[in-house]
Amino acid sequence: MMHAFLRAGLVGLALLLAAPAAGQDLQKGWAANERGDYATALREWRPLAEAGNAHAQSLLGIKYYAGQGIPQDYAEAGKWFRLAAEQGYDGAQSLLGVMYAKGQGVPQDWVQAHMWLNLAAAQGDEKFPKVRGKVTSIMTPAEIAEAQRLAKEWLEKHPQ
Repeated sequence: MMHAFLRAGLVGLALLLAAPAAGQDLQKGWAANERGDYATALREWRPLAEAGNAHAQSLLGIKYYAGQGIPQDYAEAGKWFRLAAEQGYDGAQSLLGVMYAKGQGVPQDWVQAHMWLNLAAAQGDEKFPKVRGKVTSIMTPAEIAEAQRLAKEWLEKHPQ
């Protein structure tokens, strides 16, 4: 069930990420993506992602996660989501949290899952409330406290 929920969330996130963003290359990539031309989308987004564009990093992560235009690679998806999440990109924070909850491309870690999902939710990204609720229900009070401490530390280092 969580897998189907994650897939539905990825589609929703992709639609949100389609909003106009800085840079013609993101838009060209999105237009190619909409046509199913994933190779062109990847060519447009990869240089931007490598240059540190969080939006492009998230889009590249989605492509690796879904295996669209490239072989599915959860570890590579997690890498790109982490890069964007560390910049405060809420969609990537949500997806990284889900990956930690499922142990896809990263070790399963409830504390990290809780931290990233809550950081995203604090910015208004509530794409995965069921996953967040499930993670919280599995955790011990000490683990929840640790996740909250880590989130607080992250926010102090990355003021919004």
